[in-house]
Amino acid sequence: MTQQFDVLVIGGGPGGYVAAIRAAQLGFKTACCESNPYADPKGEPRLGGTCLNVGCIPSKALLHTSHLFHAAAHDFAEQGISVGAPKIDVPKMIARKTDIVSKLTAGIKGLFKKNKVTFLAGHGAFVGKTAEGWKVAVGNEEIGARQVIVATGSSARHLPNIPVDNQIVCDNIGALDIDAVPKKLAIIGAGVIGLEMGSVWNRLGAEVTILEVGANFLPAADADIAKEAKKILMKQGLVLRFGVKIGAVKASKKGVSVAYADQDGKEEKLEADRLIVSVGRVPNTEGLNAAAVGLKLNERGMIEVDAHCKTNLEGVWAIGDVVRGPMLAHKAMEEGVMVAEIIAGQAGHCDLNLIPSVIYTTPEIAWIGKSEQQLQAAGVAYKTGKIPFMANGRALGIGAPEGFVKMLADAQTDRILGVHIIGAGASDLIAEAVTAIEFAGASEDLARICHAHPTLSEVLHEAALACDKRALHF
Repeated sequence: MTQQFDVLVIGGGPGGYVAAIRAAQLGFKTACCESNPYADPKGEPRLGGTCLNVGCIPSKALLHTSHLFHAAAHDFAEQGISVGAPKIDVPKMIARKTDIVSKLTAGIKGLFKKNKVTFLAGHGAFVGKTAEGWKVAVGNEEIGARQVIVATGSSARHLPNIPVDNQIVCDNIGALDIDAVPKKLAIIGAGVIGLEMGSVWNRLGAEVTILEVGANFLPAADADIAKEAKKILMKQGLVLRFGVKIGAVKASKKGVSVAYADQDGKEEKLEADRLIVSVGRVPNTEGLNAAAVGLKLNERGMIEVDAHCKTNLEGVWAIGDVVRGPMLAHKAMEEGVMVAEIIAGQAGHCDLNLIPSVIYTTPEIAWIGKSEQQLQAAGVAYKTGKIPFMANGRALGIGAPEGFVKMLADAQTDRILGVHIIGAGASDLIAEAVTAIEFAGASEDLARICHAHPTLSEVLHEAALACDKRALHF
């Protein structure tokens, strides 16, 4: 007998498992299917998707370890701490990362049990429409569901003629399991993954060269942020090459060579022990049997949806990396909650303009809202408050004086239009800015809120004051 559910979620990543939990909380009989084992030791499907298994979580674990190693080698002495030359045990570092991932994936199964979500092991694909909703094949079983939420995520984009074996030539998956510090590491792509993985191995002693096809560094970020980040990261030892044209890539068991033309057309060759390819991601829509049921995709292979993530098919929704908008875990989660609540007749909400972006380099980079360049292009009159972390006692005390907070507010209404941060704790500080913009806050609103002293949040406070040229500590 076919199992019947009110809601079936295809995909157990951040968007999928959150959508399933919220739907169950709202009283729906809910199931979530997942087929990717993500290197599970037993070969069983693992919840958490790319983010938890081979993305956000493991990369941050490696970033933290490499940060501590670098601090021990370079920063402890000036604080009067003598530890000698530190050594890195890479297998132990990788094992710690893997253990964190295993605990969290098991935790999601526990959340499913707590919220009475049925976990179905298997790949989900549409079979057809029924009187009650939809029939979906999950592995060798057919499941009935009144509502279906597609949350199948994305995979690393690979380049033509550059085979990825995740040994010598790696994508995000292999980059997280490199078993020794390479003497020389080449990276194609100066985006989030390239910068974060480059930072990990640079701190641990590798010579890291990043090749970027684009002419500009971090084009999505505010130009001031991108300029400061480029200066700091290059000072740390990352070699950045922009406007390159990638040629032949030859890999062997001993290493890899990358032929490329620089921005002046000069032919160059980069020899390295390992290569990481990080040139974006593509939506996982193959295997859904979308064409057979008429599910509409765009030219990029993404599922077309409206502002509420509703597809062209009645009772079918899509969220996360398979739809428009930034490919970010927290965006997928917000969409998952929104869809579950709309199905329940509530007023679900997800504003794509208020999805914060974060890069976990040192210092961290985060932003929300409009950049100065976007405001200029739109002809919006604005005022700016910009305060460096070097003016903050807490930042100096923890040895993190680099970077600044930049706030942009409407020149007439004072409403905050954008906040851009490069500095310690930026990933956490940005939440206050998101809250302020969500509630249509003005720079004066933040300026008149008491911030604890001494804290890094005071830099945000000072930036708000600076919008009206009344900063108190700079």
